[in-house]
Amino acid sequence: MLNLLAFSSLANAEAGLANALQTAEQSTSAIQSIGTWWMWLAFFAIVFLALAIDLIFVGGGKQHRVSLKEAASWSLVWVGLALSFGAGLWWYLDVHYTREFATTKTMEYLTGYLIEKSLAVDNVFVWLMLFNFFAIPLELQKRVLTYGVLGAIVLRTIMIFAGVWLLAHFHWLLYVFGAFLLITGIKMWWMADKEMDLNNNPLLNWFKRHFAISDHLEGERFFVVINGVKLMTPLFLVLIMVEISDIIFAVDSIPAIFAITSDPFIVLTSNIFAILGLRAMYFLLADVADRFAYIKYGLALVLVFIGIKMLLIDIYKIPIGISLATVALLIGGSVLISWIKTKPSSSTH
Repeated sequence: MLNLLAFSSLANAEAGLANALQTAEQSTSAIQSIGTWWMWLAFFAIVFLALAIDLIFVGGGKQHRVSLKEAASWSLVWVGLALSFGAGLWWYLDVHYTREFATTKTMEYLTGYLIEKSLAVDNVFVWLMLFNFFAIPLELQKRVLTYGVLGAIVLRTIMIFAGVWLLAHFHWLLYVFGAFLLITGIKMWWMADKEMDLNNNPLLNWFKRHFAISDHLEGERFFVVINGVKLMTPLFLVLIMVEISDIIFAVDSIPAIFAITSDPFIVLTSNIFAILGLRAMYFLLADVADRFAYIKYGLALVLVFIGIKMLLIDIYKIPIGISLATVALLIGGSVLISWIKTKPSSSTH
């Protein structure tokens, strides 16, 4: 039954994406894009098929505890799928255009993917904090993240096409986005070592005041009827917070990729492929999150770099190769420093 519900949600999400695509094709004609109608169709077909396999045939909708092996395997699948798409994109552009053009566009795709994947790590940490705060067992977390990822795909698609339309008509918004990312990066660096207090979270307290919420979990159920009263379960409240957290992080990550390219096809494909692996990445990092204590500093520097790149876009365009290398160096360096600094001290005998 859960698989049928998940498949129904997936079908609805796909329909929403199709509508968004049709609207985007009408509203972004002023934007030069490598995406043809069949490329868009092929991309959405790949996404739909991959999600269907995960949700239905691999047991994505079933209640079970995700093992480290399963999370690692699926992480490799999602990364491999994203890289394969990039390779296919390069081959197509190399055949129909020039090798230089194919390399440039593929590097834009890879840079966008790396940025979105990196910024998603901060999102994973927030999810971990939410699940710990509400004491959600691992076997129930997968359903929340399944619907969270589906919602994120539709949300990001709408926000990206809206951003494409806005930038096509108001070029000066690039400076607004750049300043926003610069300030956000500085703030992230300043707040990197501070813990969020969910007990005093105004949004969470608002939901508690305005909705009837049950005191206990009811398995995978989002709502339960007790004494004739329909109550929201803590699991559904967590789902709402997960979706809201994605909106907040999308406000940071989507403007970031526009510093790399304004091509809606590159922006959307790199974004969606990064989102597809979010759930697997969460379960992969859940047990070792404390080993990545310094990654927020790397993410902060990435946002600062991208903000500066966007502010200078009409003065000096930083080459895409330098952008890719800088982002990779900042993220890779912060991961390495985190792993070394948090290495458990070996016991002496």
